Amino acid sequence: MGLNLVYKILKEHLVEGELRGGETIGIKIDQTLTQDSTGTMAYLQLEAMGIDRVKTKRSVAFIDHNMLQQGFENADDHKYIQTVASKYGVLFSKPGNGICHQVFLERFSCPGDTLIGSDSHTPTAGGVGMIAIGAGGLDVALAMGGGAYYITAPKVCKVNLVGKLRSMVSAKDIILEVLRNQTVKGGVGKVYEYAGEGVKYLSVPQRATITNMGAELGATTSIFPSDDKTREFLKAQGRENEWKELAPDADAIYDEEITIDLSTLEALAAKPHSPDNVEEVNKIGKIKVDQVAIGSCTNSSYEDLMKVAKILKGKKVNPEVSLVIAPGSRQVMEMLARNGALGDIISAGARILENSCGPCIGMGQAPGTDAVSLRTFNRNFYGRSGTLSAQVYLVSPETGAVSAIAGYLTDPRELDLDLNIEVPKNFLIDDSMIIKPAECGKEVEVVRGPNIKPFPTNTPLSDEVSGKITIKVEDNITTDHIMPSNSKLLPFRSNIPYLAEYCFNTVDVDFPKRAQENGGGFIIGGQNYGQGSSREHAALAPLYLGIKGVITKSFARIHKANLINNGIIPLVFENESDYDKISLLDELKIEDVKTALTTGEVEVKNVTQNYSFKVKAELSQKDIDVILAGGKLSYTKLMAEKEDKNA
Repeated sequence: MGLNLVYKILKEHLVEGELRGGETIGIKIDQTLTQDSTGTMAYLQLEAMGIDRVKTKRSVAFIDHNMLQQGFENADDHKYIQTVASKYGVLFSKPGNGICHQVFLERFSCPGDTLIGSDSHTPTAGGVGMIAIGAGGLDVALAMGGGAYYITAPKVCKVNLVGKLRSMVSAKDIILEVLRNQTVKGGVGKVYEYAGEGVKYLSVPQRATITNMGAELGATTSIFPSDDKTREFLKAQGRENEWKELAPDADAIYDEEITIDLSTLEALAAKPHSPDNVEEVNKIGKIKVDQVAIGSCTNSSYEDLMKVAKILKGKKVNPEVSLVIAPGSRQVMEMLARNGALGDIISAGARILENSCGPCIGMGQAPGTDAVSLRTFNRNFYGRSGTLSAQVYLVSPETGAVSAIAGYLTDPRELDLDLNIEVPKNFLIDDSMIIKPAECGKEVEVVRGPNIKPFPTNTPLSDEVSGKITIKVEDNITTDHIMPSNSKLLPFRSNIPYLAEYCFNTVDVDFPKRAQENGGGFIIGGQNYGQGSSREHAALAPLYLGIKGVITKSFARIHKANLINNGIIPLVFENESDYDKISLLDELKIEDVKTALTTGEVEVKNVTQNYSFKVKAELSQKDIDVILAGGKLSYTKLMAEKEDKNA
């Protein structure tokens, strides 16, 4: 039996465990990336590990999230990250150089490498044939320290692409179709491997759009083969020497297979408030549009924005529409400026934003009250835009640009325009805003502003865990719900005590006070709890508030890992009907919890209502050891101490 591409790369990087579906494996990590929203905490954790220099092939720190400098906090965090990166041997991409995933794709992606990043859209690099996985900051810090990254050996779903896209239908429509087919929780425990004749018609930026939004499936990652298109892209970036051909064996085995006929796809949109709430644009109808935002790590490439410029050239944005555009990198911005496309965009009436994440994470450009906003982004979760009453639709750049001119949601195929873009054989290469680290890190003084606080740590697990239910939430709670991300809160990403006061702010403003008054306790959740961003603040803030365990119908992968990393017990209802029986402020008790976790069968006593119910601890032995130690940092230190004693 032949190997699929995913297992070929995993096999080359396997350092612990057996490569069988469902088994826990440890893999060697070649590269890491961080961004400033999660990076400050990751580097505080790296410092706590006591190493002198990172041990990866390459690690890069990007500044792309916290760009609005309304106070000293963001600038201080940027200085901290720059100096700590220099000390420990990490490349530093300055503010304005671009969005981490776009810049990484352009300048650092390497077929066959492994990458983990403290951002859920790290799988973008799967567009060139990397195993690229989003993770919590602590996992990234440990990888930078030379540690293995542990995952459950995934199922692999082959996505067979047949046919060729029609004019004005794009890669965004492909991934929206996959989301409609698989849902936002359908990819948990899976990797999506793209194959078929249709692949050869997709450029690397188009493939990266698809792998980027694969994160919304809940998938571990997504990947394309490395072929002639990959070689063309790397050659244009002056990095042809990093190319190698990668493909599955001819008789490769897959766990699942779906087929997407590209020739039948139409322009699609994800309706509020979920990326899998997908329907054809022409079926949704011509709803009035107030705002169009084009950019984000999903759709801000040179190719994307050249298509937008071609649509806008010689036309004007509708007077009732605000059109904002954020190029993904300085490379893209400068090339648009040099070839005249930027002038066409500005002339049409678009507003040009910084090369950053910006509105995608609620950092500016919040829509008006009850506004309809079309966005080429990857998420339209409730409240993420910064306006709770806004109706956010996810669309392709083509749909966004055509709709901005029309003033209402419009199928781009109504505009008869040839959008074939001639991609330059050589991209403009200027890495002057990527700062190399100091050769001797010991000479670098790490600069810490007053907003940088120590991260909270847990204590070893007790034999008995008890507490009240301090919040009960519904299905599909995102990390945006747990720890909101907006221009008011992002500057405090390195200040957990401050952030904790806003935990679950869009769901229940009384939660922080209730948790503190009751000593933390338990969180009760529904299906797919913790979907969305990788931000470990969604685990750190509850930890600071004293949360001991989270009981849900199911978890999103990264958030569950972050809970484990911080010593918070993740448990799943054995019988989902028990979710309905329990109430806010019921007192729960778990006795002999250490033994229960090992068996996987845990009995929870509802002291208030005087009955018991069963939950499952779906944990590996390593997960259990981490929780028993009080979190992964404590566990790592214990292991290091044992090694020193045995040396």
